[in-house]
Amino acid sequence: MNLLVEKSKQKEGKSGSQKRRLLFPAAVAAVYVVLYIAMPDKTILALRSSCSIVSNIVLPLILVFVVMILMNLFLNPAQTARLIGKKSGIRGKLLPAVAGVISAGPIYAWYPLLRDIKSKGSGNSPLAIFLYNRSIKPYLLPAMVGYFGMVYVIILTVCMLLGSFVVGYAIDYLTDDG
Repeated sequence: MNLLVEKSKQKEGKSGSQKRRLLFPAAVAAVYVVLYIAMPDKTILALRSSCSIVSNIVLPLILVFVVMILMNLFLNPAQTARLIGKKSGIRGKLLPAVAGVISAGPIYAWYPLLRDIKSKGSGNSPLAIFLYNRSIKPYLLPAMVGYFGMVYVIILTVCMLLGSFVVGYAIDYLTDDG
């Protein structure tokens, strides 16, 4: 008898959590409907802006989730720790630096992947190095050279790369991971 009661409670819990997941989107839709009735022009403009933001986020999020899926399929925690773990040496610092430079999209799209990497055995240093090197964008370097000159861009880029390693080691030291 208790088993039947527990199963029915589990079913109610699942349907209740599904209803709660739909609560926020339903509330947003309701707000849009009310605002459309009151101010249709401004509501259409707001809706277009929201759709633009979502369209800018979708591709990087899909990319991050594909990378996460591939990591979960092909890398186990021991391999991750070997590649970018606390005792991975210079390779464990260079790999996140290169990944940070070539990464694209909004930074918050990368947070789930970084959390996943940390849970598999990475230290804080590689994550800090990755995040720091996100500010170096190869596709923007020609524009920077046009505005500031080649010497400035080379010096700045080298300093940013070296600075990322300093920040990575500082994070390890300050968080007692090192």
